[in-house]
Parts: sequence; C-alpha cells; structure tokens
Amino acid sequence: MANKNRGTFVSGMFIGAAIGTVTALLVAPRQGRDTRKVLGKTIAAVPQMAEDISSSVMLQADKLSAAAGDRWHDTLERLATAISAGVVASQSAREATPVDRPKSIHQADD
Repeated sequence: MANKNRGTFVSGMFIGAAIGTVTALLVAPRQGRDTRKVLGKTIAAVPQMAEDISSSVMLQADKLSAAAGDRWHDTLERLATAISAGVVASQSAREATPVDRPKSIHQADD
C-alpha cells in the first residue's frame, strides 16, 4: 500500500509542478515576448516530464505486481497446508470414532 501511495505522490508532484509553472508564467509580470519564450521552454520540457512520470509509474506497477505475486503464492501455500490438515483431521476423526449413520430411505424399505 505504501508503494502505491508513493507512486501516486510522485505523479501528483510532477503534475502539480507543471501546473504551477504554467500558472506562474501566465501571471508573471513580464513582457509577452519573454513570457512566451519561457512558456515555450516549459512546453518543450513536458515530454521529458511525461516520460519521467511514465517511468515512475511503470516502476511502481512492477513493484506492486511482484508484491501481489508473492502474496498470492504465500496465500496458496497456506491454503494447501490448511486443506491437507483438514483432510488428515477428517480421516483421523473418521478412524477414531465410527459414526452411526442413519439408514437411508432405501435401506429402511428393505
């Protein structure tokens, strides 16, 4: 869960930085030509930021996938152990005390 939150935080941080930069540039007290120049440089940097975010998200997804696979494997092992223990306990109980089973309807008619 912490990995998911960390990936979300990093993505949010990048997106927030981009939005803050654009907002600051649009409200800055510069001449239009200067603002457009800075805005152009910022827009040119967007593909790199998107690639960084994509890499970060893919890394987090790989980590989450590996963690989920490990947990799934552990769960299957515990389930198999529990089923085996249940089968052994059932067989032991059956052998230790014979159960008087009521006759079925077909046996009662005989």
